[in-house]
Amino acid sequence: MTASTADGVYLRAEGLSRTFGSGPDAVRAVDDVSFEVQAGRTLVLVGESGSGKTTAARIVLGLERPDAGSVRIEGRQIVGLGDREMREVRRRMQVVLQDPSSQLNRRHSVEQIVSAPMKAHRIGDRSSRRERVLQVLESVGLHERHLTRRPSELSGGQCQRIGIARALVVEPKLLICDEPVSALDVSIQAQVINLLMQLQRDLGLAMIFIAHDLSVVKHISDRVMVLYLGRAMEVAESRALYARPEHPYTQALLSSVPIPDPVAERAKKAIPLEGDLPSPLAPPSGCVFRTRCPRAQSRCTTDVPVLTPGLHQVACHYPGPANSAPKRAAEHAQ
Repeated sequence: MTASTADGVYLRAEGLSRTFGSGPDAVRAVDDVSFEVQAGRTLVLVGESGSGKTTAARIVLGLERPDAGSVRIEGRQIVGLGDREMREVRRRMQVVLQDPSSQLNRRHSVEQIVSAPMKAHRIGDRSSRRERVLQVLESVGLHERHLTRRPSELSGGQCQRIGIARALVVEPKLLICDEPVSALDVSIQAQVINLLMQLQRDLGLAMIFIAHDLSVVKHISDRVMVLYLGRAMEVAESRALYARPEHPYTQALLSSVPIPDPVAERAKKAIPLEGDLPSPLAPPSGCVFRTRCPRAQSRCTTDVPVLTPGLHQVACHYPGPANSAPKRAAEHAQ
């Protein structure tokens, strides 16, 4: 067993950075981001559009090459591997995409769609592939009668189950879910989330779940990383982050989550985010969140905050409960 797998860590990414373009048109999509995922556990990457969530996932999948940093699977460095070596690695890492209708070939039957990864990796013959497809369809709550159907004959929730089945058919160890429920109705979202949780328990999957809404991922997350303009703002175990958020950005995101109790919802104090998300072409100096932060001080304009060590990590010069930090200095708002 390698040193990396001795502690149960299946995936370890360290110091990932990725810039697109050059000169004045350069966009730093991911900036010195590190994380790890253990077998049977879920890391959630959360943040607004443009925060770097999907780019980080694409680096893990080998679809983007980082400018700096490393990605290790079971202790093995995969950045820079050739096509042949990466092919076998990708079999152990599969992805479920956002829009279930657009990710499926509408001309193909369910059997063709789900068996496609097995054909790509030259697994089994026609008979064994069909048997495996039936097995995985049953695991996601579908049946043999669905084999001959086309995506247009299925509901959105069924299409997403097909997408999950296609990802699982080659028996991966890591599943990357890129906002897999954002295009679904709320009731169907819960069904898909519960299905993913059950599959993870049954198969021991490591999972990266990408989302922009903290309310959606509360029950599936084991650990949460909050990203903003390519940088990690806060990283913590799920219970600690939801109960005691330390970063003002996390607090603002959580304050916008609806509470089922109408009385508690009316009494809740929302923390509005000032202004719009800055352009990634010209991110703020110092702390990238300072232009929207209610606590920004002069130090925030020059010093880049780094994540504190420990289980609950915060990249903020003035972390703490929402009512314990200094109020924003007006002269440093710009």
